[in-house]
Amino acid sequence: MARPILVLKVGTSTLTRGTAQISRGKLEDIAAQIVYLRHEWDIVLVSSGAIAAARHQVELVGGHPMEVKQALAAIGQPMLMQRYHEVFGDHGLQVAQCLLTHDDFRRPASRHNTVSTLRTLLANGYVPIVNENDTVATEEIQFGDNDRLAAHVAVLLGARLLVLASDIDGLYERDPRQDTHAMLIREVHDPAEVWHMAGEAGSQQGSGGMRSKVRAAFICHEGGVEMWIVNGGREQFLIKALAGQLAGTRFCV
Repeated sequence: MARPILVLKVGTSTLTRGTAQISRGKLEDIAAQIVYLRHEWDIVLVSSGAIAAARHQVELVGGHPMEVKQALAAIGQPMLMQRYHEVFGDHGLQVAQCLLTHDDFRRPASRHNTVSTLRTLLANGYVPIVNENDTVATEEIQFGDNDRLAAHVAVLLGARLLVLASDIDGLYERDPRQDTHAMLIREVHDPAEVWHMAGEAGSQQGSGGMRSKVRAAFICHEGGVEMWIVNGGREQFLIKALAGQLAGTRFCV
């Protein structure tokens, strides 16, 4: 019997732990959790971090800021995958890179090929690591840090659950950085009801924010996929969330 699919998206702020470079410790944490959970779930990882992987090693000058970011992504993507290969390999996990753009979800042939590739990788024990192909697309660089890309992947695969690892516990009624009394929204049945609560990115490293996550929730809601926002900075955040031991925001279907 096939295992249900879980799509886990980790953003730049989670991978860097708020620093200027990718944290090996956080990669270790993610790898160990996948090993623990893979007997129950087929897990697809959607990972940002290519630009951050390059930024602490190279400095590019000249060109439009977006073009510089695309160039940094081209430099940093193989660096990022090398780190995944090394760390996940230490845990007995094999990884595969899948670079996609939003256009790949609009064309029937591309959709079919993407599903076939991802399912074949899962069937053979590989952990697919999905990122946007930033060399040819800029949408997630500008607006989402892969939140919506992860939602499209989850819907395309018919995943049971999408988990977005954020740098805060979930969606709050007000910005908890400015109001310490802001209440965490535990459960949402219609993303439209909380759209006004979503702000923009709060991290220098990430390009996402709650607004992009609620946009992802709209995609999941229409596609029949449940979506959670949890704090990826916690150790074993995914294991604890699935066990009901970590507070977050659940977008129900």
